[in-house]
Amino acid sequence: MSAVEFGSLFKFIRNGMNVKQDKSGDGLPVTRIETISDATIDGSRVGFASLAEADCRDWLLEPGDILFSHINSVEHIGKCAVYRGEPKTLVHGMNLLCLRSDLAKLLPEFAIYLIRSKAFRQRLSNFINKAVNQASVSIGNLKAIPVTVPPLAEQRRIAEILEKADALRNERDAALAQLDALTRSMFLDMFGDPATNPKGWRVLALENVAATTSGGTPDRAVAEYFGGGIPWVKSGELHQGVVIASEESLTERGLAESSAKLMPRGTVLVAMYGATVGAVAVLGIEAATNQAICCVQPTKELDADYLVHLLRRLSPSLLAKRVGGAQPNLSQDLLRRLRVPVPPLEVQRRFARRIANVAELKVQYDASRTELDGLSASLQHRAFRGEL
Repeated sequence: MSAVEFGSLFKFIRNGMNVKQDKSGDGLPVTRIETISDATIDGSRVGFASLAEADCRDWLLEPGDILFSHINSVEHIGKCAVYRGEPKTLVHGMNLLCLRSDLAKLLPEFAIYLIRSKAFRQRLSNFINKAVNQASVSIGNLKAIPVTVPPLAEQRRIAEILEKADALRNERDAALAQLDALTRSMFLDMFGDPATNPKGWRVLALENVAATTSGGTPDRAVAEYFGGGIPWVKSGELHQGVVIASEESLTERGLAESSAKLMPRGTVLVAMYGATVGAVAVLGIEAATNQAICCVQPTKELDADYLVHLLRRLSPSLLAKRVGGAQPNLSQDLLRRLRVPVPPLEVQRRFARRIANVAELKVQYDASRTELDGLSASLQHRAFRGEL
C-alpha cells in the first residue's frame, strides 16, 4: 500500500459554525469541546443556540462524521469521536473539526482507529503548536499527514475486530462502575445520608474522633532531599483510592528538613487544594505527604474504611466552603470542625468487611481491564502494520 495524504480521504475537514450558544436547553444542540471529552458523543455536554434547521443546514452532522479536537491541551489534541445519529439533530460548532469521509476511500469505523493509532499520533505531534494555555494543530498540517489505508473490505474487517475489543473493555468499565455504585449503596443502606443522619447516630466534630496534620515539601532545589526510600505522596495521587505507590520518594534528610511526617498505613488522606481538592484516599503503605494533603488518623471510635467513605459522601458540602481565589482551598480548621456521624464501631467494621469483598472483586476486574488494554493496544499495533 502506498501512502496518501490524510486529507485526500475525506470530502471535507473543516471547523464548525460560529454561533453564540448557552446551556439553556432552548434551541438546537451545538457541539462544544466537552462534547467528546470521553471520546464519545455526549449529548448531555452540548450548548444550545436559537437556530432553525434551515439556518444551519450545512452544519448539521451526518451519521459517520468524525469530530476531532484540534484546539485543546496537548494531551487532548487528536481526541475524536464518531457521530452515530444521537442526538438526532446536532449542529457542528466551533473548536472541533468535522471530518466527513469519502466512503469510496475510507470507512468512518476504520478512520477512528487510524486517528487513534500510535503512528498517526506520533506524526500529528510534529504539527502541534504549543501556547501558554492551549495547543492547536492547523487543518492544513492535519490534511498533509501521510497515511496508508487498506481496501474497504479490509478496513471493515479490522474495524470489526477492534470494535469487539473495545466492547469487552467497555463491559469491564461498566462492571467496575457497578461495583462503585454497590459500595455507595451499601454505605447509604447501613448508615443513611450523613448530611441528614436519618438513623440518629451520635454526631461529633471530627477533631474529637481523629487527629489531623499536614505534610510538607523540602526545597526542590536541593536534589539530595529526593530519591530516597521514603514514599512521598502528592495530592494528585489520591485518585488511586488506596495509595500503595507514589511517584517520588524522600531521603531521611528530606523528611527531616520538611514539616512532613511519616504516616502509618491506614491514615486517611484529604486533598486540601489543587486540581484534586476534596479527593479522599487511604494510605496502604507507610509514607510522608506534601503540604496539599491533610492526614487524618482516626481514634478507636472510627474505622478508617468508614471514615474514607463518609468523607467522600460529605465532600460536596466541604467543597462548597472552599476559600481563596485562583486556587480555592480547604482549611484544616474547617475539616477539624466538620460534624460527622459516629455509629457503633462494630457497625463500621461490618461495613469495612463487606466493602473488602467488593474491593477484591475490583482488583480482579482491574487486572482484567489492564489485560484488555494490552490486547487492544496489540491489536491496533498489528492492524496498522498489516499483521492482523
